[in-house]
Amino acid sequence: MPLSSAARRRSVLPALLVSLAMPLGLAGCQQEKAPDPETPWGMPIDGPALVKLGPGDPKPSFASAYAARGRNLEESLDQSVSWFQKPSSKQFFPQMNGKTTEEVATWDQASSGVIAFRQILAESTSASDFQTRIEQTFDIWQSVGKDGTDRQVLFTGYYSPEFKGSRTRTGKFQFPLHKRPADLVTDPVTGEPKGRKLPDGSVVTYSTRAELARSGELAGTELVWLESSLDAFIIQVNGSARITMPDGSYMFVGYAGKTDRPYVGLGRSMVNAGLLTEDRLSLANIRAAFKKDPAAVEALMERNESYVFFTEYDGSNWPAGSLGVRVTEGASIATDKKIFPRGGVTLVNTRTPTISRGPESFSRFMLDQDTGGAITAADRADLYMGIGATAEILAGGQYFPGSLYYLILKPEYVGQYPLPEAARPAGKSRG
Repeated sequence: MPLSSAARRRSVLPALLVSLAMPLGLAGCQQEKAPDPETPWGMPIDGPALVKLGPGDPKPSFASAYAARGRNLEESLDQSVSWFQKPSSKQFFPQMNGKTTEEVATWDQASSGVIAFRQILAESTSASDFQTRIEQTFDIWQSVGKDGTDRQVLFTGYYSPEFKGSRTRTGKFQFPLHKRPADLVTDPVTGEPKGRKLPDGSVVTYSTRAELARSGELAGTELVWLESSLDAFIIQVNGSARITMPDGSYMFVGYAGKTDRPYVGLGRSMVNAGLLTEDRLSLANIRAAFKKDPAAVEALMERNESYVFFTEYDGSNWPAGSLGVRVTEGASIATDKKIFPRGGVTLVNTRTPTISRGPESFSRFMLDQDTGGAITAADRADLYMGIGATAEILAGGQYFPGSLYYLILKPEYVGQYPLPEAARPAGKSRG
């Protein structure tokens, strides 16, 4: 994950995602027509990831997002401010535009942009006043989308799961999450997995999920034990969890790295194998299928060769995203950080599921505070849905196209919106 060592220990995952079963449906909710399978989502592009809207380009309306502003957005803005106040945040800028030499944002633009947005949001007297001030102060960049031209983004959802477990292998707790092995190699800045380091210093691709399970090579690195292999798999997909211990206490686990093997979604594998049909594809039905025939589902899990490792953290900022700050329900988004800027304000226009009313329009300002391990390329993004069972249902039903915009502060306004100095602990002097 693209964090300092300290932040990496606190973080959740460069993937808090629910792509184990996308698209997941909600009972009674009609989904939009599925994308053309001939042009799949998530394909890398060789050029720019964003396009800067010019004077003659139509600008998105901010009216609905302005009306939907609230405490969650304020909390999410505060979390981004706290991240930008860390000196380590500067290493990720300037943000280049995909695989080009075009610069999207400097650290000054990105950090001051959050301050400017927060101030304009607080001072605006109406939606039209807000729209005018934002267009005057910010450049608006839009994701290029699936093929670099259509500007369509697929929005899925993720949530923070809760499970039962034990620190020791006992009784019904027989399925482990593992600590990061010493031989795992990742890029120190981006967090991209590189493979396994051999004693001679060479790096080779890591073992597959199936090979790790059968070889026993991870023995002794168990962090916590869970009730089922499916529970462990789901936590690996989401990258973090709050686990209730037998004595009622909580254990918080977060992402500590993953192998360089390819990711394959469990839901799609189950459909292809005939265990589920498209219209029955939900996390609840995956659980039911697992209960009925765990061996068959476990065999499909092994098609996902990627394996995720974990660490325990204190949970004070749980659930944290890949920036090491807490993500906020309905106000945090996960994207591919190789091509999109961290910590800034985005506008998301799409649809989202509800528990009883069916899908509804969704236009919100959200902060880009997390990374998706299976959320790659310019046409994919994950919306954070919250904690627990209801959030799990909503995340499972989130599978709608839409548009994604980034608000980048114009260079001439940087000096007007300085990033405030981080608060120092009581009793600490400047020196």
